[in-house]
Amino acid sequence: MTYTLTEPFIELHKLIKLLDLVDTGGQAKMLIENGHVLRNGEVETRKRAKITKGETIQIGDVVIEVV
Repeated sequence: MTYTLTEPFIELHKLIKLLDLVDTGGQAKMLIENGHVLRNGEVETRKRAKITKGETIQIGDVVIEVV
């Protein structure tokens, strides 16, 4: 899955919600807090981490490439 960034960055929890990987923003935050989100291959636990072009986010089998 690819996400085209139109701003300098997007916060991690907003990206997950925007792509409809969860039903609510609260669910996105719980996924992140519980260590289920990988950012560039490493666990990311900051809900408001600024995601920029060139990064890869993985949640389970879903891989998001930010371009």
